[in-house]
Amino acid sequence: EPVEHLSEFLLNSADKSKRRKSVHVHTQTQSFASASSERNLSSVSPSSASGFLDLSDIKGQEQAKRALIIAAAGGHHLLLKGPPGVGKTMLARALPSILSPLSREEHLEVLQIYSCAGYFVQSDENKNTNAGNGPGSGTAGAISAAAKLSATRPFRSAHPTSTLLALTGGGSQLKPGEISLAHHGVLFLDELPEFSRAHLESLRQPLEEKQITIARNSGAVTFPANFTLIASMNPCPCGYFGDPKKECVCRPYQVMQYQKKISGPILDRIDLHVELERQPPDVYERETKENSEEIRKKVAAARLIQKERGCLNADLKPREIKSHCQLEPEAAELLASAALSQQFSGRAYHQTIKVARTIADLKSHNPIQAEDMAEALQYRHRA
Repeated sequence: EPVEHLSEFLLNSADKSKRRKSVHVHTQTQSFASASSERNLSSVSPSSASGFLDLSDIKGQEQAKRALIIAAAGGHHLLLKGPPGVGKTMLARALPSILSPLSREEHLEVLQIYSCAGYFVQSDENKNTNAGNGPGSGTAGAISAAAKLSATRPFRSAHPTSTLLALTGGGSQLKPGEISLAHHGVLFLDELPEFSRAHLESLRQPLEEKQITIARNSGAVTFPANFTLIASMNPCPCGYFGDPKKECVCRPYQVMQYQKKISGPILDRIDLHVELERQPPDVYERETKENSEEIRKKVAAARLIQKERGCLNADLKPREIKSHCQLEPEAAELLASAALSQQFSGRAYHQTIKVARTIADLKSHNPIQAEDMAEALQYRHRA
């Protein structure tokens, strides 16, 4: 549903930006400030549904597609690992096509964050150019740009060469970074081990708390950061470790050092781990059964079930897990056996239950059955 009174919303934000130098943003408030920016107003839209791949365009990789559907339905974080050219980036860029649109409240929150980043405020030069066009003409471009924002969930992609400031936010005016601009959407980090340790460790707080706090000499600010993380990586520097068709040229210690760039705490916070393999040529000639539109309806139905509980499965707290994630005896035995043999942490134990809950929601049944738990265990990270 479109945001009502959008022009008044943006005019008020422009007035506030003149009086305030810093902002404390929460997902439950409608007060915010906008800092001036000279960004091109034609590129303010977080995403456009027509710009994403349809899942039917990706041939093969059925397990990775299934993991993508689970991630979309429950808001779970996903790591795709495999050699170059197997479809990791294509899968990530297809995720927004199966996500349900933003609700009115979510859309408003996204507008607030993008306004804080300066997307809706014209530069002084543009304001002077439009000064003779009548009352309020100085913000006309900003209002027009905001009107172009679709209800499609944001899709933000950060490159390993991006600065830490661009990822987390900050600066002299304490603007949000990519982590917050992906709020209620997707943050895609391609070639995850190529990011610096500081970049990767900065993800700890937002992955756990769904917000990020930035402290600078000029003050402190907390931005919302409730996003779904999709990351991809090669298994080694050359990309072919474990590939049956192409020989890896890396030394064993190089493979080990490359994979150790991602710390255990970060890997433990990712719910779904999928290894992709090279597909046989005949796969590319096969017809795909379902397209993104059909899958999006299933995802929306699963999210509706979760909405009645109050939040997505990925956001369930331990007490809520106990009340909403009942296990059949066989499923409980399977989980206990896996937790013992694989030495699950408390977080991994709860994550597995939440993933199994999402799988059960996609099948519209309750309680969680053994087959749901068995599938969820397939996606756990194995050191």
